[in-house]
Amino acid sequence: MIQCDLGDQTEAPHVAFLRETDLTPESARAFFLDYYDKAPFEPRHQELFGRYFAALAKDEGPVLIHCTAGKDRTGLLAALTHHVLGVHDDDVRADYLLTNLAARVDARLPMITQALEASLGKRPSETAVRAFLGVEASYLDAAFASIQARSGSIEAYLDAIGADAATREAI
Repeated sequence: MIQCDLGDQTEAPHVAFLRETDLTPESARAFFLDYYDKAPFEPRHQELFGRYFAALAKDEGPVLIHCTAGKDRTGLLAALTHHVLGVHDDDVRADYLLTNLAARVDARLPMITQALEASLGKRPSETAVRAFLGVEASYLDAAFASIQARSGSIEAYLDAIGADAATREAI
């Protein structure tokens, strides 16, 4: 098991966002676009992703990737894994968007909305709750654009986190 154990002592950014903002569809979307722009370069994510790819190169068998919500870090790491495996970008995006089916957004929407209202003392819009339960292709696009802009390529990013060419070949 590989755990993200760096920096988890503080409040999760999405929890602070839910508590401190107006919870409009626009603010939720802006939050996630910003999150995905920065997430690949969070030191704790880079360290976790590097350990994950090292383990993937060394071990055989199935892999389960998950996190608190199971869609953001998880989605980004799954997309990077698909990239390493040579999966076409369109298929990477389509797989990422399956999160919206797996999250059972429509079925869970009333319950999550009520829970957020009780917890936060304000009722979020349906669209804002959908944004927090699901994903949009633009979020993953933001992460990959950030990786390209800051690292030059996905391969250079992977090299920087310890998933060099030999590791990728082993995977």
